[in-house]
Amino acid sequence: MNPIRFFLPLLAVALLLTACSKDDDDNGGKTTVRNVNANNARQNANLARLEFPHVRGGSSLVIVHTCLLNSRNGETGVNYSTEWDAEKRAQRWSCYQMYESLREGNTSRYYANTKKGEEQYPHDDFLHTDYQLPTDPYWGSGFDHGHICPSADRLSSFDCNYQTFYLTNMQPQVNAFNANVWANMEGMVRTWNRNDFRDTLYVCKGGTIDSKENIMRYIGTGASQIPVPKYFFMAVLCKNKQVSGNNQGYKAMAFWIEHKAGYDDGNALKKYVISIDELEEKTGIDFFCNLPDDVEDTVEQNVYLNSWGFK
Repeated sequence: MNPIRFFLPLLAVALLLTACSKDDDDNGGKTTVRNVNANNARQNANLARLEFPHVRGGSSLVIVHTCLLNSRNGETGVNYSTEWDAEKRAQRWSCYQMYESLREGNTSRYYANTKKGEEQYPHDDFLHTDYQLPTDPYWGSGFDHGHICPSADRLSSFDCNYQTFYLTNMQPQVNAFNANVWANMEGMVRTWNRNDFRDTLYVCKGGTIDSKENIMRYIGTGASQIPVPKYFFMAVLCKNKQVSGNNQGYKAMAFWIEHKAGYDDGNALKKYVISIDELEEKTGIDFFCNLPDDVEDTVEQNVYLNSWGFK
């Protein structure tokens, strides 16, 4: 596969943040959609996608992974995107969409053929070698390679699934967290990816690496040293077919959870649910910034637990 590289150089991302759009186009002079915090997508149209939070800039690179999305129908496009902190050599978040054709199981989970020299967690083909980890710090650390965009959400093609194993899509996770409560949260989000629930789900997930108080410890050494997040989060925006009120068919919720062994599932996950506004306060990340301001303000304030299947 010849990947198309969409990562933004440091200067480009920095400029991106200094030129945020005040208003969207006015639909031929009829209406003006106000969006003061949208990403500036002039340099890369993908930054206007609804799953994107506001990109930070500075030492961060935005990596947009593209591939064959569905091996049955030949669909191509964006698989998932990541903001990579080039100084910490760690990801801040991965964001992606979930919809019908991506639900298909056209391949199985990737397992490397080590006899052929394949790696289970390869370097990211879309990231310049200057910003990659020289060695894999996870091995022997006691922490799992924790997927952020899950393998199980990307079984519609081999390419799609393989890319989820890039080191840039990993965060260090305690196994009893990764394989239990985190996996249960991912499984719950997966249950929402059905036609009677959504048109499209927009998801942004990650671990806290921006401040010392939100970092548990570090693993690896030298240029391969990376932070272990103290907390993990999931932000989910749902677009429905039915449009009612001033939310234009959108609703949103978030999970916020401390990084430690946990076994909650089903309705017990309710205690980790918070609003997007609350998650933004905790992380300093502006989620779903490309929504029109009136819609964003409405859907980010409240979580209607019943509408997400919680009792």
